Amino acid sequence: MRGPGPHERLLAMKRNALPFLFAAVPLVTAAASLRAAELPAARPNILFIFSDDHAEHAISSYGSKVNMTPNIDRLAAGGARFINSFVTNSICTPSRATLLTGQYSHRNGVPVFNRFDGRRDNVARHLQAGGYHTGMIGKWHLGSDPTGFDRWIVLPGQGVYWNPAFLVQGHKLNIEGHCTEIITDLGIQWLKTRPKDKPFFLMLHHKAPHRSWEPDERNKALFKDKVIPEPDTLWDDYSTRPAALPANEQTVARDLTRRDLKLEPPASLVGSARNQWLNEKPSEIEIIAPDGGKKRLAGKELIRWKYQRYMQDYLACVQGVDDGVGKVLDYLDRAGLANNTIVFYSADNGWYLGDLGLYDKRFMYEPGLRVPLLVRGPSIQSGITPASFVANIDLAPTFLDLAGLPIPASMQGRSLVPLLRGRPPADWRTSVYYRYYHDPGHHNTAAHYGVRTATHKLIYYWKKDAYELFDLTIDPREQHNLLDAEDEAAKPEVAAKFAELKAEIARLQREYQDEGQYADPATWPAGSADGPFSDKQTIGTKTVAEAIAATAAN
Repeated sequence: MRGPGPHERLLAMKRNALPFLFAAVPLVTAAASLRAAELPAARPNILFIFSDDHAEHAISSYGSKVNMTPNIDRLAAGGARFINSFVTNSICTPSRATLLTGQYSHRNGVPVFNRFDGRRDNVARHLQAGGYHTGMIGKWHLGSDPTGFDRWIVLPGQGVYWNPAFLVQGHKLNIEGHCTEIITDLGIQWLKTRPKDKPFFLMLHHKAPHRSWEPDERNKALFKDKVIPEPDTLWDDYSTRPAALPANEQTVARDLTRRDLKLEPPASLVGSARNQWLNEKPSEIEIIAPDGGKKRLAGKELIRWKYQRYMQDYLACVQGVDDGVGKVLDYLDRAGLANNTIVFYSADNGWYLGDLGLYDKRFMYEPGLRVPLLVRGPSIQSGITPASFVANIDLAPTFLDLAGLPIPASMQGRSLVPLLRGRPPADWRTSVYYRYYHDPGHHNTAAHYGVRTATHKLIYYWKKDAYELFDLTIDPREQHNLLDAEDEAAKPEVAAKFAELKAEIARLQREYQDEGQYADPATWPAGSADGPFSDKQTIGTKTVAEAIAATAAN
């Protein structure tokens, strides 16, 4: 059942502006307060907008061929658009732990969907202690209560798109409407009710466009009849990459479920039988044809239909996020905050838009490895496109550097501030190290690690003892593994590059102190990112206004 539209929800907010606690967690010590008092007064506000699974190539300023994102593009036009931004473990919960800690998964204790230990050091704690008013709104997905935030309201686990439950300190409540709109409204209300005598740090995290791709009604209608261009590699047969891709279970052709495709089950199915039907992966379906008759789809015709159906919903969810970004940027302008607020936009992972025949993320191929990173604000050059290699380990150090705070030695990334000001350091990294652990896991994606340089990529599936080597200058779509054929692998130039990149992986593993922790699932830390919120008392359904009304008092 769908929630009320924006107009009805706004009326409900006006009628029901009842107070409700929005979690205050004071952690500032006397020493930290003194340190904050010694810092410059005109420090910038920091607004970090984060989406879930937003492909870089589904943003028009990154050259999208499938959609337009005019509001996210405002950040690119007025600031920096990083063109080599990567993640270090392309999966939701580990990316979020890396964002907070500035550490690789083997250091922050979250290699897969583990519960993040809230006692760990994190960037919000440092900013809070340094005099910032800190907030966390939206998708958290770390399994523990947020720490280091003065106010927070988060989705439990993955959350849902319609009439979602939210968690605040000690309580759980439902808010009517669509999740993307709610998170946007909560963010704006947080900005309105923040203490005016402090700089702020707000993490505004969207659920969208994560699977199950349920857009708001307006954007759903906008994409309903659009025909989305197919990627060149939709029909990839994986012939030169036999180690892991043929066995994967995140293909558009085989693995989208009836639920993903929004197919309606027979009315006679109820309960577990209905869910079983929805979770099956159809090899043929019957649809209503344009002439009103029925049409059976199978084979390539069905795959093409699946691709269109999936992409229409996914892109409509992206459009909702873009709308939300526009609302927040407009509020900063109206409130006179834009000139002293640095706004970031990024995503927790890359995503496959039918590239290599895939959806989802996980694999180290370019669509899953790359993430958007756009930054606009004071002292940042307009319209620049830094080409230096950056990674999500760099975000926490960057926030601290912008705030004029020291970066702890435990953080493995580097501040991006010199890049934002057009002055890349001479010793900046020229390669990025990646490691994925979740095997066995969702989608049968084999565990692997690797290195990406300006020209090449080497991937090692360590459980299979299989390597893949790509020359990205001539094969940017990663179709031809140079190690697949013995005669080619033996070529002197290929052998030399293979040895060079294996040595680079070893160097990076030493630098990041990756000694193979968590390579065995038996060593994964206990606890789930989807819990443990069972002790939260349910308050009932609230509007955005009811959820936020008491924040000014806190």
